[in-house]
Amino acid sequence: MVTRVATVAFRGIEAVPVDVQVQIAPGMPAFVLVGLPDKAVKESGERVRAALVASGLGLPPKRITVNLAPADLPKEGSHYDLPIALGIMAAIGAIPQDALNGYLALGELGLDGRLAHVGGVLPAAIAAQGRELGLICPALSGSEAAWAGETLDIIAAESLLALVNHLTGHQLAARPEPRKHVSAVGLPDLADVRGQQVARRALEVAAAGGHNMLMIGPPGAGKSMLAQRLPSILPLLDAREILDISMIQSIAGELAGGGLSDRRPFRAPHHSASMAALVGGGLKVRPGEVSLAHNGVLFLDELPEFAPSVLDSLRQPLEAGETVIARANARVSYPSRVQLIAAMNPCKCGLAGTPGHTCRRGPACAADYQGRVSGPFLDRIDIRIDVPAVTAADMIAPAVQAESSAVVAQRVASARERQRQRYRERGAVGVYTNAAAGSTLIEAVVDPDRESQNLLLQAAERFNLSARAYHRVLKLARTLADLAGSERVVRSHIAEALSYRLNMGAA
Repeated sequence: MVTRVATVAFRGIEAVPVDVQVQIAPGMPAFVLVGLPDKAVKESGERVRAALVASGLGLPPKRITVNLAPADLPKEGSHYDLPIALGIMAAIGAIPQDALNGYLALGELGLDGRLAHVGGVLPAAIAAQGRELGLICPALSGSEAAWAGETLDIIAAESLLALVNHLTGHQLAARPEPRKHVSAVGLPDLADVRGQQVARRALEVAAAGGHNMLMIGPPGAGKSMLAQRLPSILPLLDAREILDISMIQSIAGELAGGGLSDRRPFRAPHHSASMAALVGGGLKVRPGEVSLAHNGVLFLDELPEFAPSVLDSLRQPLEAGETVIARANARVSYPSRVQLIAAMNPCKCGLAGTPGHTCRRGPACAADYQGRVSGPFLDRIDIRIDVPAVTAADMIAPAVQAESSAVVAQRVASARERQRQRYRERGAVGVYTNAAAGSTLIEAVVDPDRESQNLLLQAAERFNLSARAYHRVLKLARTLADLAGSERVVRSHIAEALSYRLNMGAA
C-alpha cells in the first residue's frame, strides 16, 4: 500500500504541487529516495530516521521507497523532511492515514524530532489555500503562514511528537496568529541633511514618481546620507505590495519570526557583489538583491566599482520590472520592480571639479572612471545630479531648520495618489507611478502644449536624445506637474526635467 502526503517545490515564488509517495514492502532493509532529489533532500533519510527514534518510533526492517512526484521536477531544500516522515508514520500506523487527507506539509526535522523553520512557507500557505487544503508546518513558521488568510486551517507544531498528538486528538495545537506589521518609524530623517537643496529636491522628485537616480560628488558630500533617507519619504506599502515582498523574502529565508513589515525594502549590496548575488541565480536558484528590493530601493554605492557585466545584468530587470533566470532545465522569474539609487565619485581620486583641486591624472581621470558605467545602463537612469562638497564652514554655521521627512512625505504621497488615480481611470493595470508607465501611456497623459513641444524638439536635436530618453523626460515632467498639483504639463516642468536628464550628456 502507498501512502501519500502533499507538499510543494518552489519555482521562483510559485509553489508547484509535489506528491510524496511512501511504500513499505518486504525485502532487505533499505531506504530509497527517488524523484530527482538534491543532496539536501537525499540526506533527509537520516534526519527522518533519527527524528522518528527520538519520538519513540523506529523504521521497520523492510524496504522503504519514497517517490517525489512528478519525477522529472528537480527537488531542492530540506522542507521535504516533514512530509516524508508523515508518510512513513502513516504507513506504519503511527497516525491515521486519513488524518493527512486535505493537508499540505513542509518543514525541516532536527535529530531530536523538533521542527525547524524553512523558507517558502508563505507561498506554500497561499498555494494550499488555493487548492482548498490545510497546512502543516513548524511552529516557528506558523505566524508567517497565518498571513495567507483566516480561513486556512493551519497546524503548527514544535516537534514531531506534538504533531502526532494533534493528529491523533490527544493534545490539539492552537492556530497561530499573524504577527503585526512593523510600523515605519525610526527611519533616518531628511532634517539631518545640511544644505544640498538641489539634491533634496531631486530626491523628492525621484520618490514622487518612482524614478531612478544617480548622484555624483566627492567623498563626504552626503550621497549615501541622502539615499538612506529615501525610504522615510516613500509611501507605506499597501496590502498587495506587502504580500509580494514577503513572498520573495520567504523564499530567501529572510522572513524572520513570521512578521510582515510595511517598510519598503532598502538593499545596499557591496560593490564586490557577484552577478548571482545581485540578480539571482546560483547552483540553487535564489532571488538576488534586485528582487529582494522589489517595491523598494536598490542602492548601489561606488557605482563604477561594480563589475561592468554585473551592472549590465541589471538592465533587463530595471526595464521590465522582472528578473528572468534561465537554466537548461528550468526558467525562473522573480518580480524586481525597484527604484535604483546610485552614487559615485566624479573620478578615481574623488575630487575632480572641486574648487581649488587639480587632479594629477588630468581630465582623463574623470573620463576613464565614469566610462566604467555603460551608456545603455545610464540610459535607464532618469535623474542625474551633481552633489557638491559640504565644507566645514557650512557645518559650523548656524543650522537652518530643514524640512523633515514627514513634511516631504506628505507631498510625495499626494503626488503618488494623483498618479494612481490617473492610471486607474485609464485602466492601466499594475501602473501606479509615472516611472512605470509605458511610452504610449505617458504620451497620452502628458500631451505637452506647443511651447513645450518646441522645447523638447530643440533638446532632442541638440543633445541627440534617444527614444527612451525622450519618454523618460516626459515621465519626469509629469511627476513635476503632479508635485505642483498641476493637471497640465507646461514648459517649466519640461525644462526642469531636461535639466535632470541632460546632465548625462547625450543619454
